[in-house]
Amino acid sequence: MKNKITLYVSFLAAVLLFGACLKDNVGDYWPDGVAGKMYAQIPSYTLQKQGLQAAAGDVPFTFAVNIATDAPPTEDITLTIAADAASVTQYNTDHSTTYKPYPNIMVTTATVVIAKGTRTGTVTGKVFGANAVNACDKYLAAISITSAKTASGKDVAIASNMKSYLLELLISNAYAGKYQCDGYRIRPGNPTEPVSMVETFNTVDCTKQNVVQKNGFGNYTAFDIYIEITTTPVVVGGTTCYKVNATPIDPATGVATGGMWPVWTGDASKKPADLTINYYNPVTKTFVLNCYYSSSAGDRIMYEVLVKQ
Repeated sequence: MKNKITLYVSFLAAVLLFGACLKDNVGDYWPDGVAGKMYAQIPSYTLQKQGLQAAAGDVPFTFAVNIATDAPPTEDITLTIAADAASVTQYNTDHSTTYKPYPNIMVTTATVVIAKGTRTGTVTGKVFGANAVNACDKYLAAISITSAKTASGKDVAIASNMKSYLLELLISNAYAGKYQCDGYRIRPGNPTEPVSMVETFNTVDCTKQNVVQKNGFGNYTAFDIYIEITTTPVVVGGTTCYKVNATPIDPATGVATGGMWPVWTGDASKKPADLTINYYNPVTKTFVLNCYYSSSAGDRIMYEVLVKQ
């Protein structure tokens, strides 16, 4: 008997807690008589975030749907799922934001059948075409439950403030991200100073999708490298790559502190098999940089191979 009482009290606590969630702002809520009531909802209804590179290709998403009820459903329930631009408008109204509906969404499970005796299901889909949108805009993808019916045709109520999966899409350019950097710095008259570490390439300006900036000149972190990927091709090992303009700068002022070597310049004992420098390989997502910064003691040399992780 004690166990039954404990379970009953736990259930009522859960109902009251869930009811509190459903009473946020507008939306349906549990009435006093909870027995037999059902609501279709998305548990992860708060704002989610997903990074997108401004490049062609698909980025998948997945989330759970749920039937909130005091007892498992006694018949199958079919949920219809769709992209929902109106929910973006509603979110902007409720939160004083300025998101635009993301235009390229495909829900690959447009219907989800929650089998009788269970409460949950999974929705899958994808966003795509980030190369064709304005990277300076703020985008929100909203995917909502648009209908819910039992196998016998009875409508199941949809919790209107928990009906949507909201995915903020943060667009960065295709070159931003983490890179494994292997190389070295040379100060005239000193031993070669190796570097092997993960470095971050950052978007500089949302209007410049061919520009990134990273910290570090070899093992020296006082300078950044401003990198512009050009459309000028250069063939390296049979692969069409693209020349880059790589400029060491003072990150505090943006002022250039050096430039690129015109031909490979570095440690003769570490001479690479291919002497092509200052280019980007789009197949392996690799930058090869050979730069210098000026010093009263002579130009410092940097040679780095940076592979995207």
